[in-house]
Amino acid sequence: MYSSAFNFRDGDFILRSDCSYDHKLMCSSESIDFRIHRCILSAASPVFDGMFTIPQPASDVDIIIPVVPVTETSAVLDTILRFVYPVANPVITTLDELGPALEAARKYDFGVAIDALRKRLIAPDFLKSYPLRVFGIANRFELAEEARVASRALLNTALSGQHPHEDLKHVTAYDYHQLVVAREQRAHAAIELLQPPRDLKCMQCNGRWDRARDPPRWWVAYKERAKEELRLRPTSDVIFSLSFLQQSAQTGCVGCPASILSSSWFFDQLKCNIDDLPTTL
Repeated sequence: MYSSAFNFRDGDFILRSDCSYDHKLMCSSESIDFRIHRCILSAASPVFDGMFTIPQPASDVDIIIPVVPVTETSAVLDTILRFVYPVANPVITTLDELGPALEAARKYDFGVAIDALRKRLIAPDFLKSYPLRVFGIANRFELAEEARVASRALLNTALSGQHPHEDLKHVTAYDYHQLVVAREQRAHAAIELLQPPRDLKCMQCNGRWDRARDPPRWWVAYKERAKEELRLRPTSDVIFSLSFLQQSAQTGCVGCPASILSSSWFFDQLKCNIDDLPTTL
């Protein structure tokens, strides 16, 4: 069976998918033939360029189009060939698609496919939903920059909330320990910054002379909740959100909401200080 997208009448070369890797490279019932062009593969891949320059042994059989069986699935071949040919890039919606495609692109040294897949790996949707898997894939293929980006994204989620997956087998105990230590250090440093200025006051809470030096009641509630949140996710995203601040205002003091609103300058400064803390390994 031929690929519906890559079956060119002038193709002079066939890649056959889903062939088991043994001494015979036996093909399966799932095998798909991709009838493509040597010139395009040679231009896109030094591996294929070198293979095509190797002199072939003489044969008594008249082979019109040479067939090369490969272990990659038809879906993987279709994906990487779409990066190579002048067609629309493939739509990759899952890491299960991306991992094997990146492996094949690196195996055959398809530079254009590698670059595109590296960018897709650290796209916002993957970083938000599967930052630890992205970190694992980056480690597997020794992609240092992508690993740093993933480690930064991991700060926005609880490590315990990341589901086990085969991709995590590529995260060594050493690397995982570094992730945990970096999070703990950042959380500790962020909590240390939770110090109110002396002029942070509430007209109601601090109206009496014996309470003038105390912090506002809303700050006491805010600080405890912020410490808990920072230990879980050591970033500024949640603790400065409107909903988080609104909860801190529910202290029973009628003056606390106004005090919070008038303290925006302090929150801006505190947020900048937390954001300036180290974010990557």
